[in-house]
Amino acid sequence: MARIAGVNIPTGKRVEIALTYITGIGHTSAKAICDKLGIAPETRVNQLSDAEVIKIRETIDSDYTVEGDLRRDVAMDIKRLMDLGSYRGLRHRKKLPVRGQRTSTNARTRKGKAVAIAGKKK
Repeated sequence: MARIAGVNIPTGKRVEIALTYITGIGHTSAKAICDKLGIAPETRVNQLSDAEVIKIRETIDSDYTVEGDLRRDVAMDIKRLMDLGSYRGLRHRKKLPVRGQRTSTNARTRKGKAVAIAGKKK
């Protein structure tokens, strides 16, 4: 099992798909990495040589922000918005949708389980 950026990559999958298991690498980035290193995207991870795995690991370390660093950056960005008191920061602080979605009926994932209001029924 190949381990890249602290993530165990599934061995039976194609390289292009397996790289997307790393947080911060999507389909486009995975395709770009394969093209840059000259690895056929349809190659399975268990068919890669150790040298190719090391090349992939070095490329990701040098060119991409992934896993822990990426999560830390996102958390710091959200914390900065909350400290500034911007609209988006306030929405984060109140645990409400941030990107303009309606909240009168939907937004259950963000708001949590619906709470019944006492004395509403007659």
